[in-house]
Amino acid sequence: MAALLFVVLDRVTKLLVQAHLSPRPFSGDSFEAPLIPGIVRLYYVENRGAAFSLGEGSGWLFVLVALFVTVAAVVYLRRAPLVSRIEAIGLGMVVGGGIGNAIDRICFGYVVDFLATEFIDFPVFNVADIGITCGVVIAFLGFMFLSPANALEGDDAGAKAAGGSKDDNRGGGL
Repeated sequence: MAALLFVVLDRVTKLLVQAHLSPRPFSGDSFEAPLIPGIVRLYYVENRGAAFSLGEGSGWLFVLVALFVTVAAVVYLRRAPLVSRIEAIGLGMVVGGGIGNAIDRICFGYVVDFLATEFIDFPVFNVADIGITCGVVIAFLGFMFLSPANALEGDDAGAKAAGGSKDDNRGGGL
């Protein structure tokens, strides 16, 4: 669900930006406007690379990476015995962001970026980038601290230290 949400949010915002902020024909000028004054402004950029415009001209490589990450996330979610809801949401955000940017690369040969920070010097980004970045952090935190699989491993380690196993009910377990 998180993946679908980020794909839709990314597409809608990019379509709005392309309709209202993209360079005007024959002028080359791009419209920009404050979104949250002093924090974020809208500024249209056609990014042909990755973050910081690295890897310019390698668009299809980025599409393949997005496809690989999507397949890997789906396989992980299907095969992992226990996954926290937070992990699943984070991975969904990563997948949705990757698909959103891949759609741009396939359709246009570049990614539409339009959010520019005013309080720090940072590359222009988009909703898909937010999904990828925040999704990685959320999935990592979910895996490290909330994963049911990690809780079982902890229970198993505690039971072994006490001389039993996680399946051994002698310690007063259920």
